[in-house]
Parts: sequence; structure tokens; C-alpha cells
Amino acid sequence: MLILGIETSCDETSVAIVRNGREIVSNVIFSQDKLHRPFGGVVPEIACRAHLESIIGIIDRAITEAEIKCTDIDAIAVVNSPGLIGSLLIGVTAAKTLSMAFNIPLIAVHHLHAHIYANNLEHDTIPYPAVSLVVSGGHTTLFLSERETQHVVLGETIDDAAGEAFDKVAKILGLGYPGGPVIDQLAKQGNRKTIPFPRAYLEKDSLDFSFSGLKTAVLYYVKGQDRNRTQSTLKNITDIADISASFQEAVIDVLVHKTVAALKMHHARSILIGGGVAANSRLREKFQEISHEIRLPVYCPSRELCTDNAAMVAGLAYWKYSEGDISDLHMEANPS
Repeated sequence: MLILGIETSCDETSVAIVRNGREIVSNVIFSQDKLHRPFGGVVPEIACRAHLESIIGIIDRAITEAEIKCTDIDAIAVVNSPGLIGSLLIGVTAAKTLSMAFNIPLIAVHHLHAHIYANNLEHDTIPYPAVSLVVSGGHTTLFLSERETQHVVLGETIDDAAGEAFDKVAKILGLGYPGGPVIDQLAKQGNRKTIPFPRAYLEKDSLDFSFSGLKTAVLYYVKGQDRNRTQSTLKNITDIADISASFQEAVIDVLVHKTVAALKMHHARSILIGGGVAANSRLREKFQEISHEIRLPVYCPSRELCTDNAAMVAGLAYWKYSEGDISDLHMEANPS
């Protein structure tokens, strides 16, 4: 069964063809990083216009690379929630048009559930139930995953998402956008024990996250208590590397702690990681260390499948289709 997936929830335009929920036949991703970099973050109107300009060409390229015809496609899958409403509407409209034009089923996919499913594209027989952590620029959420299509929220961020904190700290340090990759690289040169930045674990047994205070702690460390001061206290690249490593470790400590706590609370059999921040090298290293300690498997997608992509959307849609979870043309985009 061939499913065409469409992903336009934020600032990547992606279209993929996946066979039987596992085999990636094509996966085309157009990143808008260069468009948003001058603004230090995603500008919704720019993102929406870029999706509109590129979506038709990317659909055509995905089909061409898959060496198939439109009539070979068995279903159309699209992310309809959550995300930027304008961006979502471009993908949903394209999916509805293809569904109507070729008279094939339409399947709505939840963006965060797709990030969890990215693990299934590369790993066989994942043991369920699993605790799933989706960590990205817009989301930091823990789920109890009973199977590929069934996920219950256990905890989420009450302020900044982890990826958002990376971007804001990178801005404080003058490192540009996006912040995650550059902080990851700098942290390898720094000492993660140099600065004891705070870890927000919240109340006892809470599985929610908070990174706003950590971001503020970095701001005060860099600029002092007078935030209006323009002269940074940083002296050289070693200072920036040490701050990056110490900040990154504070984020990862909380992510790992809460995930393991959720695993023990719900007697899960594995851990699944997904989202853009799952590409972080220290996060991946720390979870592998934890896997050996708890003697349970931890799964993480390849870096290409951590970022927003349509292969994870088309893959998950295969299971939704098999369960009869089909949408109609009245399906709407939902930003939350």
C-alpha cells in the first residue's frame, strides 16, 4: 500500500511516499531556515507563503523520485494539528485536493504522534506500552504510547519548549538561528559542570516541564542583573562553550529524569524519542546511558527523521487506515 504524506505544520515543506507503513520510497524536505534566520525565529506569514510557493513542486518531486504515477497512490495523509494555522492550511488544502481529484482516502495525522512513529520506520517490533518524549522547538510532551496510534499525554511544558529555550539562549549568546545545532556543537568544546544552572523539576511526581527559568538564569549569567546592559560579560569562545554545555546539560537532565520517572510510574517496556531536539548528540548519548542502566530499550530516529518530515506522517497513516480512521473533506486544520 502506497501512502503520500504531506507535512507543513511549521517551517518545513515535506512530501513523502511510504509503502506499507515502513518502506520510505521518497521523502522530500524543503527547509525554510534561510528565510527565517534574519528574524531570529519563524515568521508565520513568511512560512505560509513559502509553503504555498513550494508545495506543488515538492509533491511532483516526491512522486517523480518514487518512480510512480498519481494513480498508484492508495491514500493521502496530512498533518492537520498542531502547528501554525496558515502553514497547516496549505498542507490540508493540498491533501484535500489530491484526495478529491483521484478519489482516494484522506487521513488526518497528529504532528506529535507522527514524530513518535518516526521510530517505527527504522526499528522492528518496538515493545509497547512505551513512554514517548517529543521534544522540539514548539513542543515538549510526554506520552504513554499503548500502540502506534494510541497516545495519552502524561506531561507537557508549562512555558517554553526545550527547543525554544535552545533558540532563545543562542540569541542571548549571539549564535544566530536556529540555536539547537550550534549549541550542540559548541557544547562539545565546553565543560558541562562549569555553571550550576537550575533544573526545574516542579512539584513531586510532576511530569510537566518548565524551561523559562533556566533561560532567564542564562540571561542573568551573561548580562548580569541589569538586563539593559549592552556589554556582555563573556570574554572568549571558551566562556560561550562552557555556558552552552552547562545550559544543554540542565535541559537534558530534566528531560531524562522526567522520562524515566514516567516509565517507572506506568511500567512501560521501552522509551521512544522524537522531534527536532532528539537530533541533539548529548541527548542521544544520555538516553543510551540510561538504557543500559534501566535495561530497557530506548529508540531514537536517525537525525533526518527527527526534524519535521512527511515520511513519519505517511507511515503512521498506514496504521490509521488499517484501523478505519479515515477523514472526509470536512476535516479542518487545528493549531492546538
